[in-house]
Amino acid sequence: MLESGAKQALHTMSDVIDTDGYRPNVGIVLLNPEGRVFWARRIARDGWQFPQGGIGSDETPLEAMYRELYEETGLQSAHVEVLASTPGWLRYRLPQRYLRHHQKPLCIGQKQVWFLLRFAGHDSHVRLDAAPHPEFDAWRWVDFWYPGENVVAFKREVYLRALRQFVLHAERLCARELPPPQLNRLGLNASA
Repeated sequence: MLESGAKQALHTMSDVIDTDGYRPNVGIVLLNPEGRVFWARRIARDGWQFPQGGIGSDETPLEAMYRELYEETGLQSAHVEVLASTPGWLRYRLPQRYLRHHQKPLCIGQKQVWFLLRFAGHDSHVRLDAAPHPEFDAWRWVDFWYPGENVVAFKREVYLRALRQFVLHAERLCARELPPPQLNRLGLNASA
């Protein structure tokens, strides 16, 4: 059932671009009890990222999050608990080289609702091959702030904004402080 639902969602997502040129999307920060986050490598690429994906025209952000979670990690709702979500959209623009000018409407970037999930399963529950076309070929747990410094540059500010919004929830879960790195070397505003 999920497979056919996923195919339908992909079909309905292909034309979901808002009037400003942004594709609605969800991002997932999966947090383990030690305060480490799930970090995955895109299949056949060197890029690592959080799970994320488009919101179908017939889906809520929460429904899209659970679908993407399963498609990209094999995890189901029983393996996670939703701790928080961003109150609105976080946007990033795609670099010019990624714009598909031949497609209409033109997608210039993504607008994302981010979810912070507590991982309640076991590492053995993670299955990167749960969907017919896997997104990732490797994964690991990394320090909370690591993705904000190591994701591809055009997503960096959105990742840091999401992590800053979630850090208090994460600190409560793991019962310790998760101090942010020195962001000045990245040329980013630590308070944004």
